[in-house]
Amino acid sequence: MQEILILYYSHRGSVRAIAERIARGIESVPGMQARLRTVPRVSTICEASEACVPNNGAPYVEAIDLEECAGLALSSSARFGNMAAPMKYFWDNTIAAWQNGTLVGKPACVFTASSNQHGGNETTLLSMMLPLLHHGMLVIGLPYTEPELSTTTTGGTPYGPSHISGANGHPVLSDIESRLAFTHGQRLANFVQKLGRP
Repeated sequence: MQEILILYYSHRGSVRAIAERIARGIESVPGMQARLRTVPRVSTICEASEACVPNNGAPYVEAIDLEECAGLALSSSARFGNMAAPMKYFWDNTIAAWQNGTLVGKPACVFTASSNQHGGNETTLLSMMLPLLHHGMLVIGLPYTEPELSTTTTGGTPYGPSHISGANGHPVLSDIESRLAFTHGQRLANFVQKLGRP
């Protein structure tokens, strides 16, 4: 069984909903398993303010998760067209993995959510690709051969699945958002299998 790490930061639950749908897509491919992980919030105070173990949801990511994964699906809620600070903080502290080549050659994809259609989904997706490229990962997108990508009036981009949550942060995915996320999980799992990495 090969594991694909799904690493996300979700403030109101929308990104988590996409992560869970991507996990179902990954696990629909025989021999593939999803490992859901998150990152703790960061604080302006220098002392840790988050519990060592989250109260609910996925466990916090550890260095071993990067080492053991055969691929990675990365996500963060959009913050002014960029990944949220907790996710950026995590990647800023992956120097050892970068030096060791831990992620080199592994397939990766990105996904996100914002409160409105102009919330910076595409630039957030691009911002998350940058550390993955520096780590030597093989970043895959969502091709227009997926017909929903051309018809969606909610989330979905060629850079990766997305969700529009509305001003109240509604985490329920539209049918199209759900299908694109599931398909993207399958696509990532199929890439991992084709590469045949342990």
